[in-house]
Amino acid sequence: MIPTILLVTVLVFFLMRILPGNIVAALIPGELLIDQELIEQQKAFIEHRLGLDVPLIVQYGRWMGVAPQADGSFSGLFQGDLGVSWWKNEPVLGLIALKWPVTIELGILGLIITQLIAWPIGIYSALRQDKWGDYVGRSFAILCVSVPGFWLGTMIIVFPAIWWGYMPPIMLVHFTEDPIGNLRMFIVPAIVLGMSMAGVIMRLTRSMMLEVLRQDYIRTAWAKGLRERVVVVRHALRNAVIPVISMIGLHVPILIGGTVIIEQIFCLPGMGRLLITAVQRRDCPLANGIMLFIGVSLVLVNLMVDLSYAYLDPRVRYK
Repeated sequence: MIPTILLVTVLVFFLMRILPGNIVAALIPGELLIDQELIEQQKAFIEHRLGLDVPLIVQYGRWMGVAPQADGSFSGLFQGDLGVSWWKNEPVLGLIALKWPVTIELGILGLIITQLIAWPIGIYSALRQDKWGDYVGRSFAILCVSVPGFWLGTMIIVFPAIWWGYMPPIMLVHFTEDPIGNLRMFIVPAIVLGMSMAGVIMRLTRSMMLEVLRQDYIRTAWAKGLRERVVVVRHALRNAVIPVISMIGLHVPILIGGTVIIEQIFCLPGMGRLLITAVQRRDCPLANGIMLFIGVSLVLVNLMVDLSYAYLDPRVRYK
């Protein structure tokens, strides 16, 4: 985890710096634009205030907290400080803490909906191989894989508004204030987000179930007269689910990355919309902090997926 996170810090820092344009010109007061000399003086002042008048490697060291700031103090990532937003002039950690519950709730709901769609259909398709239910399930899986989430979200907003005058709620309702209203706001974006990943999980679940159902110990369980539910849940599913869990871990970045677009379409005030705004305004501390938060979250999720193998498969043990 440690080398991966360090590599993430390098990527998110330097990729933001190589984007064309900067925030300095946008921060110059309009009344100073008539005098070129005042413009240059103001640019130099803003660059010094933001720490942009030193080499990139020094800026990176300051952001990480291993190089002294202009006043000689040390503050940065290693000190638990992600800096101050250039545009909003507020601490980055405070802005992330304000927005991350929306993104986390959307991601968790999307993941739950993915499993509610993918696992039952995948298992049913495997148990009814080459029957009409299998064909319907496989067709639905291909549809989920083929339809882009941003297109589906746009259609859900546009056509109901034209035909029935209905639009999903766009005003944020906190769960603590109105749980039903909160769920009503998040359920449609979560379904759109979950469907984009459900197709792959569905197809993998079907394939792994078919492979496990052909094993000798499964035939022995059928021969003993066990009920279908016992054979599927107790014997087949637990062995078939390990590759599926791995695939879910690999798709979590897609799930979290997809919230950026879904939040923009459904006007959800989460980290996705905040990240888009930060990149558009070249607010490097804010964009770096959000991308680092997402990167660390993904590394932790993949760690939990790896550790879950020992619970799911008795043959796996970590020493």
